[in-house]
Amino acid sequence: MNYIDLANRIRRWGAELGFQQIGIAGTELAADETHLLNWLDAGRHGEMDYMQRHGTKRSRPQELQPGTIRVISARMDYAPPGIAHGWDVIGDASLGYVSRYALGRDYHKLMRNRLQQLADHIAAETGPFGYRAFVDSAPVLERALARDAGLGWIGKHTCLINRHAGSWFFLGELYTDLPLPPDEAASAHCGTCTRCIDICPTQAIVAPYQVDARRCISYLTIELHGSIPLEFRTAIGNRIYGCDDCQLICPWNKFAQPTGEADFAPRHRLDGAALIGLFAWSEDEFLRRTEGSAIRRIGHERWLRNIAVALGNAHGLSGVVAALRSREQHPSELVREHVRWALEQHAADTASA
Repeated sequence: MNYIDLANRIRRWGAELGFQQIGIAGTELAADETHLLNWLDAGRHGEMDYMQRHGTKRSRPQELQPGTIRVISARMDYAPPGIAHGWDVIGDASLGYVSRYALGRDYHKLMRNRLQQLADHIAAETGPFGYRAFVDSAPVLERALARDAGLGWIGKHTCLINRHAGSWFFLGELYTDLPLPPDEAASAHCGTCTRCIDICPTQAIVAPYQVDARRCISYLTIELHGSIPLEFRTAIGNRIYGCDDCQLICPWNKFAQPTGEADFAPRHRLDGAALIGLFAWSEDEFLRRTEGSAIRRIGHERWLRNIAVALGNAHGLSGVVAALRSREQHPSELVREHVRWALEQHAADTASA
């Protein structure tokens, strides 16, 4: 088997399947393992216990999938064309900001299906081979592997950046036992820029390349199950599912390309929907409207929790107090507590007027 030729064909098949780039990495991640362990020891993963549950499987691919000697890393653009600009939505307190990756269909199944098709192409050429596909579905250091595969460098905000495509893309992997020639790792090009660190609303990027998840709005609105700490509620603004500020400000995203995947197009105008309307969704309506979406994973209760905070920050807008009062007697104490806080913000406005 000519593995150089096979690697070139894998790249071609990947492009035909809708991936914007395919790269190949080895499995040596010792430096990244040290970084991960230090991060975990500092408690910066918050309630994300799964980050440490699997021991070294995350940083040692051969432990996760025995026989792995190479990782085929793939990236796929996700920013839909023609959507409301992120800063415009964030600047309008009546609207809810949803992280751009979650506007359309959940990417996990789509990318996993494409990776399986890529594996089928390879098997048709090589015969049966050892592999396993991952898309956020197991303990994988996907950004480190993508960096080593030449897909981009890990920026100071810890997202992967490609100098020709910015950072608005998903990653997926095929762990394999094929001795494919690895690509050259990408070099870093953040230089002296600190825009992502400076712009973070909650100062979650505590140092270059170090994010304290406990302060991150994406963690607070998606991963955190309980009450959002008081100290961060005002800074959250109208971000109701995730946060993209560090990507919106990144100068490399001037090179980002809109996705050609129709499944990533916004559903229910979530690229800039009115908070009051979203807050009125019943649980059945929430489940129906988020079917097939990454948003569904937080459930209706946390959806209302997040929007209550955003409504508490929507000062001077008509209809907000009435919307909040409609949920004052919600069965969930989590929702009621955040509604009370939001109403207190508006009561303070009235008192100071």
